Amino acid sequence: MGKLGRYAPASRRGEDVPPKAGSPEAGQTARHKSAGRRLLALRKPRTVAGQVFLLQLVVVLLLIATAVTALVIQDRNRAIQEAKDRSLVAAESFANARGTAEAMESDDPTAELQPHAEAVRKKTGVDYVVALSPYGFRWTHPDEDEIGKHVSTSYGQALEGEPHQTTFDSSLGKAVDSTVAVFNDEGTAVGLVTVGVTVDKVTSVVQQQVPVIFAAGGVALLLAAGGSALVSGRLRRQTRGLGPVEMTRMYEHHDAVLHAVREGVIILDGDGRLLLVNDEARRLLALPPEAEGRPVTGLGLSPALAALLGSGRAATDKVFLAGDILLAVNVRPVGPKEGSVATLRDTTELRALAGRADVAGGRLQLLYEAGTRIGTTLDMKRTAEELTEVTVPRFADFATVELVEPVLQGGEPTGASTAMRRIAATGIREDSPLHPVGTLVRYAPGNPVATGMTTGRPVLVEHLAGADGWRSQDPERAQQVIAYGIHSMISVPLQDRGQVLGVVQFWRSEQDPFEPDDLSPAEELATRAAVCIDNARRYSREHTTAVTLQRSLLPGALPELSALEVGHRYLPAQAGVGGDWYDVIPLPGARVALVVGDVVGHGLHAAATMGRLRTAVHNFAALDLPPDELLAHLDDLITRIDEDAAAEGNTEAVTGATCLYAVYDPVSGRCVLARAGHPGPALVSPDGSVTFPDIPVAPPLGLGGGLPVETAVLQLAADSRLVLYTDGLVEARDRDIDIGLGMLREALAASHGAPLGDTCQAVLDAMLRTRPSDDVALLVARTRLLDPDQVAEWEVPDDPAAVPRIRAEATLRLESWGLGEAAFTTELILSELVTNAIRYGKSPIRLRLLRDRDSLICEVADGTSTSPHLRRATLTDEGGRGLFLVAQLSRRWGTRYTDRGKIIWAEQALDGETAGNLSGLPIAHL
Repeated sequence: MGKLGRYAPASRRGEDVPPKAGSPEAGQTARHKSAGRRLLALRKPRTVAGQVFLLQLVVVLLLIATAVTALVIQDRNRAIQEAKDRSLVAAESFANARGTAEAMESDDPTAELQPHAEAVRKKTGVDYVVALSPYGFRWTHPDEDEIGKHVSTSYGQALEGEPHQTTFDSSLGKAVDSTVAVFNDEGTAVGLVTVGVTVDKVTSVVQQQVPVIFAAGGVALLLAAGGSALVSGRLRRQTRGLGPVEMTRMYEHHDAVLHAVREGVIILDGDGRLLLVNDEARRLLALPPEAEGRPVTGLGLSPALAALLGSGRAATDKVFLAGDILLAVNVRPVGPKEGSVATLRDTTELRALAGRADVAGGRLQLLYEAGTRIGTTLDMKRTAEELTEVTVPRFADFATVELVEPVLQGGEPTGASTAMRRIAATGIREDSPLHPVGTLVRYAPGNPVATGMTTGRPVLVEHLAGADGWRSQDPERAQQVIAYGIHSMISVPLQDRGQVLGVVQFWRSEQDPFEPDDLSPAEELATRAAVCIDNARRYSREHTTAVTLQRSLLPGALPELSALEVGHRYLPAQAGVGGDWYDVIPLPGARVALVVGDVVGHGLHAAATMGRLRTAVHNFAALDLPPDELLAHLDDLITRIDEDAAAEGNTEAVTGATCLYAVYDPVSGRCVLARAGHPGPALVSPDGSVTFPDIPVAPPLGLGGGLPVETAVLQLAADSRLVLYTDGLVEARDRDIDIGLGMLREALAASHGAPLGDTCQAVLDAMLRTRPSDDVALLVARTRLLDPDQVAEWEVPDDPAAVPRIRAEATLRLESWGLGEAAFTTELILSELVTNAIRYGKSPIRLRLLRDRDSLICEVADGTSTSPHLRRATLTDEGGRGLFLVAQLSRRWGTRYTDRGKIIWAEQALDGETAGNLSGLPIAHL
């Protein structure tokens, strides 16, 4: 628009005009430049402190210039925005002022608006306030000659109601113009108001902040000068007041001495770089000419020597081999991370002595490691493997171990045969032609191995190619061994307590052949290994004996029962045999007893005690004792065992024996349980839900002190699972029992519906991630219920006349079962039992017949607790043959007691092997 160009003063155009040549100003400028150059020449720094100060001066000046530049740019941007805001406010204020729209619609807008526009311009400090017609003709202007002229710039945006702002360069500098429209009451644009203002009229903050910046720069320069002075003083203190001349002279003297001595000297910095090396060190280490400045690890030195020099740690007379020269190295660090100084001496004449010392030290180290690494386990095979692993490759390239057959079985070596089985082989390579592990090797007489076993001394074969006795054993394999590169061998018998257990053979292919000096360490290694192998052999024998005893005490194949389907697992502890046990005992009346017990401890004593308890449980179960009475008898038994042990002075008493005993009746589905210090069972319902029934717990066996044992009765549905276990399953050192029970619940729920064997294995896998520290017994029983059609019951009146009727009804039931051939025997048995109950017992009297797989059970219950006794009547006796006949006609018979009396039962076999055979009875007995 050119609105500001006419009003910009010449003094504000900011034009820099250089002085003319020959003028006084030009001469003065030249003199200043010459003086500046002389000053710089005089102030050129030559000391470290001066150079540091000059660097700091440059940095501070750059920072000041950067700060001022950034401040100017920031202030310029702020001023432009403020100019925009001021021009826009002035334009909108004038446009919205009262009377502006009416004046623009008057006959003479210039007369109405010109005075007001000038007044606004002067009060607001803007450069101009111009009112325009909607068509761009000026109504007002600071220069009256411009009034009425047309403005070519488009103000379409302003006429639409949006303020229009532009920024442009004028002769007075950067300027901002804001234009707004003026609307009448009908909303019609009647004119425009444009206001312009130069950015320089906005107050700048640069002038206020520049002095602060220069003040900060001055302070920084003062600090830099002070720091330089401190640095200069510290340097003089470090050089002890020596100047450059004195330092140069000292360096020359030290350099002359350093290169004149006949001892190698190396100086390294904290990073292991070579700073200085004298001529002797360069000769001893064969260093290249440009070695200075390079890392010591990159100079071609031996790894051990380079590592020592690069580490900077102190060392005294460390011996290293550099080519053909044996060097004694001393290293001394110079302050923390300031480098180190190393001296080198040629000690080649000590090389032979040092070599022998290294060999002796290596052998001692080998024997020491053998003492710590051989025999870590009581396993013969692993002990033999440890022997071969220790010796390869430090002593031999290959090592093999063979043991005689009786030793492998845990027995004593007989010495009758040289046949041995290889149990360990280790080498630097896997493809050796030596016999593999597991091979049975028979050594012929004359073989070095057989010779060593006969004499009991190690045998050295320095060159296998010339050993005829060794080659004749197996010429073909011997040729393969020699072709493979194995050239030397030492055979040492493994003997302990005068008995030869086997042999160890050391072979070399890559190393130098064995020498006579190698026999001593080989024999020492074999002696140590033989002791460990013999210990493992005796432990294996004792462990096998204990395991055999324990396995013989545990049940083998459990009986097949109609009442239960049973799955079981036993997992021995890592420490060996223990006292956990389980059993399934058939009881009369198709019932079955489930028992799980635990004798705390491990070893033969625990296994033997477990066997005694299991035998006692079988005996008590044969008496058909209820669970609470059976546990009471076991408690008395353990107490007597402890008393007998104390009387004999035996300290191995039974401490912590526990037991859980359960009796399940498949006819009623009732399960009676009692426990003494033992974990309670888990019950898996047919729907898969897992619960832990609350079973009253009594003190552990031997600690009851006569306290009563309480029982619990569970009503089990068909296909329920009763899970009995020992504490080793749910308890662990790093696991609380509640966590263990929760894991057991999850494992049983996850394996619901699986076969019982799979359930047992799934539980062990979930509960025991590693070999347990305590043995574990697990018994899972799935319940069954007898079909009601398999059971027949009668109420028997207390009248002998009722016996024929009962006998007849029983015969009919047997015929309905298809057991008519057993009717005669059954009539004899039930007649005797029912008659005895009527004659000697009390009401109520009941008869029950049970058909169970291959047996028929006859039970007669009455209200008395008197027990009948079998006696053998003589030929002249008229009575006393009833129970004798029952015993002869049945597989077994007996009496069990109930809360309300007793039950006399007799079991007949239905598989054709009936125990009753009347043909064998004398006529008098009938």
